[in-house]
Amino acid sequence: MTPQVDEREVEFRFIRAQGAGGQNVNKVSSAVHLRFDVSASSLPDEIKERLLALSDQRLTQDGVIVIKAQQHRTQEANRIDGLQRLQEIVDSVAVVRRARRATKPTWGSQQRRLQSKTQRSSVKAQRGRVRGSD
Repeated sequence: MTPQVDEREVEFRFIRAQGAGGQNVNKVSSAVHLRFDVSASSLPDEIKERLLALSDQRLTQDGVIVIKAQQHRTQEANRIDGLQRLQEIVDSVAVVRRARRATKPTWGSQQRRLQSKTQRSSVKAQRGRVRGSD
């Protein structure tokens, strides 16, 4: 079970959206900037460490995740979209992946690889110009 982001820990700032949209864009602040301070949040410590270790452009040097949501026409829809994207970031670090152990190729797989390389080499060698038929 992944921890849920507490909405009270997210700072919302509504701004005007960019791009096409007619007169609505010029007068309505429907886009939202979400700011989530990772260190000050109530998330478990190991999740905080993994979030701060992310190499994501949405993470500032101060440890704040900034998300701009402006896909929808209403503030509420953009707010929900931004929260879902923030939760996806948290979910992505919540799953611990098993460390990969390097394995040695088997003798048979090495032989098959070398045999296919030899066969491919001979096919390519036969593509050259025909010589000696003068």
